[in-house]
Amino acid sequence: MADLATTAPLIRATGLRKSFGPTEALRGIDLDIDRGEVVAVMGPSGSGKSTLIHCLAGVLTPDAGDVTINGTELGRLDADARARLRLKEIGFVFQFGQLLPDLTAVDNVALPLLMGGASRRAARAESYAWLERLGLGDQGDKFPGQMSGGQAQRVAIARALATRPTVLFADEPTGSLDSVAAESVLETMLDVVREARTTVLLITHDPRTAAYADREVIVRDGRLSGSALVGRS
Repeated sequence: MADLATTAPLIRATGLRKSFGPTEALRGIDLDIDRGEVVAVMGPSGSGKSTLIHCLAGVLTPDAGDVTINGTELGRLDADARARLRLKEIGFVFQFGQLLPDLTAVDNVALPLLMGGASRRAARAESYAWLERLGLGDQGDKFPGQMSGGQAQRVAIARALATRPTVLFADEPTGSLDSVAAESVLETMLDVVREARTTVLLITHDPRTAAYADREVIVRDGRLSGSALVGRS
């Protein structure tokens, strides 16, 4: 018999509903995401895709429904336990990187490792290894303002992956880059996560970015309106 831990969806959402005042952002979403899958989440502005991602990551608590990540039901956790789960299981990459400007690249990447209890020496060694893996071995001592946009975004990706998360949430990770830098950053990120079998949820409005995913789900008016395999051959 197959191991249930490897055959069950890594992320399972059932009946998710979330309102902000009178506005229903999510209207009963069911979604399964498999281990190692790269899923592009698309939809127009205000469709609910960001609210969905925040509920899946445990940043927001849904008004109804359940989210399970790697066998843990988020609704059973208090705020501190959800924060610990995010630190251990989840990585985040945002459109503008959100690196700390007063820290070098290596110290930005080391930060979540230090928060997880690693020694400074171990955290910096791991940080340098991730920078090297993402083609930034010579950028460790530079500050974000001294790097190009593409380089800074690779640092943000290294920081998100340094803790070896089970799932990576990437919110428009190349939205602030030109097309050449965006393609380079995406290809580098996906090469690394696919090698590590990291599950990725990629929020994007760009069909060219979504084409890098294994599957695309579309959110409209708080509901899933479609799902299709879209990966490149």
